[in-house]
Amino acid sequence: MVVVKLLVLFFFIAVALSAFDGDHFSDFAPNGWTGIENAAALIFFAYIGFDAVSTGSEETRNPGRDLPIAIIGSLVIATIIYILVSVAAVGALPADQLAGQDAPLAVALSEGAGIQWGADIVTFGALVAITSVVLTILYGQTRVAFSMCRDGLMPPRLATVWEKTRTPVILTLVFAVPIAVLAAFVPLKEIAELVNIGTLFAFFIVNIAVIWLRRTKPEMERGFRVPLVPVVPIIGALLCVYLMTKLPSDTWLRFFAWLVLGLVIYVIYGYRNSRLRKDGGQGPREPTSSSPA
Repeated sequence: MVVVKLLVLFFFIAVALSAFDGDHFSDFAPNGWTGIENAAALIFFAYIGFDAVSTGSEETRNPGRDLPIAIIGSLVIATIIYILVSVAAVGALPADQLAGQDAPLAVALSEGAGIQWGADIVTFGALVAITSVVLTILYGQTRVAFSMCRDGLMPPRLATVWEKTRTPVILTLVFAVPIAVLAAFVPLKEIAELVNIGTLFAFFIVNIAVIWLRRTKPEMERGFRVPLVPVVPIIGALLCVYLMTKLPSDTWLRFFAWLVLGLVIYVIYGYRNSRLRKDGGQGPREPTSSSPA
């Protein structure tokens, strides 16, 4: 699926650039810096899949070497492709005509480049891309929940691994069904905003945790080390907060509702059953035979 969507994107870039018009960039930022800020807070949705790489650390041969290469490498490659696609799309059709379109890339080819069959190919590529993204997010969420079950923060029974596939089937269903329902009935923009604020808050906590653990547990064995601590984590935390402030107030209300729900579950179940608390804070354990393969 990744190969297919990359081929479709390269096809789009080549065809759209054939109809490129530099005058479409004459008003590069029509809404000023405010428009760029608001767009960055929303388009952050396109980058949340990269943290899913880290959730597969137990399923890699050499995570200390492989994961940084995978995360940084995929981030750089995807960013370059994002930029090329954006430049090609606006070059083929002005931004104000792309705005509000359900399938802007297809419109850029059909109306900008005048190639309707090319728009059909892009539409097919979008379906493949969405499917691969759903699988990636579902993979990441089930692995995070698997670790939480193993640590006692969620019922261990949910993390049961099916012997035939070596995957947490129950957790997959627990996440897949609600995600499918949300995708069917909730507008994508609202889902993206809610996912963005939750992910940004999680990244904020991770940045603060790096500083905290580096100072409170300097002797802890670390498979990965963040450079220039605390400068890099502080910058990361501030950028997360900055983007969160650009999201609408309704998104904040939904976020606090989910946060309260999570805290209630933690207080009622997670705190009492936390293996880390019972073990006296000894840190993470070695992967068990029940880990998904």
